[in-house]
Amino acid sequence: MGAQVGRNLFRRRREYPFRVVIFFSIVLSLHSVAAGADSANISFSLNFPGSDPDRYSISVASDGRAKYECEAKISSETDDRETYQNEFQFSPAVRARIFELAAQAHYFSGKIDSGNHKIAFTGAKKLTYRDADRNNVAEFNYSTVAPVQQLTALFQGVAATMEFGRRLAHYQRYQKLALDDELRRMESEAQDNQLAELQAVESVLREISEDKSDLNVVRARAQRLLEMSKKENLAAH
Repeated sequence: MGAQVGRNLFRRRREYPFRVVIFFSIVLSLHSVAAGADSANISFSLNFPGSDPDRYSISVASDGRAKYECEAKISSETDDRETYQNEFQFSPAVRARIFELAAQAHYFSGKIDSGNHKIAFTGAKKLTYRDADRNNVAEFNYSTVAPVQQLTALFQGVAATMEFGRRLAHYQRYQKLALDDELRRMESEAQDNQLAELQAVESVLREISEDKSDLNVVRARAQRLLEMSKKENLAAH
């Protein structure tokens, strides 16, 4: 009897690690499935030869992580071009709004272009939605679908903000005398609600506002834009 009990105990001890491995494998598998179900990505791109930038794209994941990419002139004073990338985090309210509008637009599963060829060309636009179950791509010049119009305006506002950030970073490093005009234009467009997600370029605005080698008027403009960014975030919540 004692020998049998000992053998059973030894068998249970020997099987225990395998049961632990199987248990955690199941847990990890379920977690991966859940993560895949929750993971989604939306992207917007515009290709408009002759404009500056003439092409750009913005992608945003369901957790708010985002990337802006463009091909554009280094500055208005030169024809030299650069490929620019910037990773940032969408504010929670705007991220939620983007995915809400995508759902209202049926995740871009159908035709969204108006089909009206009399409308002026404003750039070849593309909206993409990808998740575990969908991989939809819709191209358009102009859309009469209200959620698509709102998404287009939102992404274009974000792109405008990112472009100001790109140029300001260049001017801060190489051409400080150009900062005042650029910040004046940025401040004006922000006041007219033409920009979105100012918080995405806060780092360069803060660098300018704290740089004592910049003109006081320049530092003051950068500080005002930082305050506008804080108000934008408060309003979003």
